Parts: sequence; structure tokens; C-alpha cells
Amino acid sequence: MKTITIIDYGSGNLRSAAKAFEHVVQKSPGAKVIVTNNPADLEKATHIVLPGVGAFGDCAAGLAKIPGMVAALEKQVLQNKKPFLGICVGMQLLADIGHEYGEHKGLGWIKGEVRRINPSDKSLPIPHMGWNGLAAQKKLPLLNNIKSDVYFVHSYQFICANNDNLVATCDYGGQITAVIAKGNIMGVQFHPEKSQTAGLTLIENFLKVGDNNDEYAKRV
Repeated sequence: MKTITIIDYGSGNLRSAAKAFEHVVQKSPGAKVIVTNNPADLEKATHIVLPGVGAFGDCAAGLAKIPGMVAALEKQVLQNKKPFLGICVGMQLLADIGHEYGEHKGLGWIKGEVRRINPSDKSLPIPHMGWNGLAAQKKLPLLNNIKSDVYFVHSYQFICANNDNLVATCDYGGQITAVIAKGNIMGVQFHPEKSQTAGLTLIENFLKVGDNNDEYAKRV
């Protein structure tokens, strides 16, 4: 039985993310979605989701304020290799550092930093907000059967230190990081819960991770 655990650390957009996952698991008898700020709930999780809306520093501080949560995440994701999906700022928090309103330490699970988008076309507004297509940089089952645009709302992007972790980009006055991955750890800059069919397909793909002895654990 799959238990999808969505971390509640005071970030916005939590309910809409949960509803999207609940919609998908209706097709999987016995599967359930839990929204929690209790680190103990990660023990029974099969899949872990870290959403995020807002400033990098505020989200990092909110996560750190929950006693034992970062340690529990590290145990279940880094040691026990449970599938993990970071969404928007939840993806950005995987970096070593974020440069939004100062410098703020991230989780450091995927080497890189988060910097403000600087499009070559200065007429493009920031935040980057709207629908964009994905340009795959490498093959990853997380993106299987995603054929339409996805929805972005962000002013900062993840700059990977290792290009092996860069899975997909979009074009917004230059290449913008859209999807990153390292083994069982995955992150998307866009919002699956706002991306209609493409977003629901991505969630379905994520929930298949771990069904078999698949390639995720072998990836750098």
C-alpha cells in the first residue's frame, strides 16, 4: 500500500498540492495521502513530497523550525532511499544555498545554488509566470508521456553544479532549470497541481517510482 506523505511546514499552496495527489491515488486501491508536520509520519511513508511557495529563506526557516523534521527527511530520503519530490521552492531547498533576500542555507542534497532569473530579453517580466514547454536534457521516467506545457510561478531558479542532475529546462529568455534529479531525489520548478493533465501525469509517474527495482537509485 502506498502512503504519500506531504510535508506541512507553513508554506502556501499546500491544499491544492494535496488535492492533486488525492485525485491521482483514487486509481490505486489502498493508497492514501497524508499531510503532516509530524516527523514520525515519515517512517510509514512510501513517497515523500515537499511543496513550497514563497521566499527561499522563509521556507528553509519554516522547515527547520519543526523539531526533528530535517533529520527525519535525511533518514528516510538519503538513507532509506524513499522516493522524494520537491515542488517549486521545495525543489529549490535541495540546493546548498539560496540567494533570495540574502544568503540562506539549503538542504544540500543536490549540489547547486538558487539565483534570480536573469532573462536575456529584459522586457520579460519577473516573476516568470505562465505556461511553458519542457525541453528534456536527459531521459527520466518521471517525465514519461508529458506532452503539453506546464505551469510556472517563480523569480529564482536552481543552478546545478553538476549537469548530470539537470533533467529538463524551459525557455524564458534563456535556459531555465525545470526538473532536477539525483537518484531517488527529484524536483520540479513548475507546479504539477496547476498543470492540468501534464501535472497529473507527472504525479502518476512519481508514484510508480519504487514499484520495481528501477533505475532511480542508480542515478548520480
